Amino acid sequence: MTKIVLSAFSILFFLSTSIDCFAFRCGSGFVSSGDSKAKVLLECGKPTSKEKAGAKKKNRRFKNADRAGDQKRPPSYTTVREKSKPVEKWYYNCGDNDFIYILTFEGGTLKSEETGGYGKGKSACR
Repeated sequence: MTKIVLSAFSILFFLSTSIDCFAFRCGSGFVSSGDSKAKVLLECGKPTSKEKAGAKKKNRRFKNADRAGDQKRPPSYTTVREKSKPVEKWYYNCGDNDFIYILTFEGGTLKSEETGGYGKGKSACR
């Protein structure tokens, strides 16, 4: 009984962990998170369409050290705005029997892949 409970817990733990990796099959090759736009073009060819999706901005908040030991005053914080990265989405229409794949790039690096419903017509994928 203990083995069954432990096995079930292990499976649930494995399924609940989020892993930020994927592979998108293009012809005989794969592209994955961290690849450049150039590599994706070589492996997958030109996308069916592209769109600029804005820029991803990141703010970081740091606790200042000047009040670290002072219990009477609340701590102060400094916010640092990091340089924004342009976000671009590439769409690959893989035809009637497949999906539309959306590849998202941040600053020229592939960050994610998702499907956008079923494709239509002839496949534009290698």
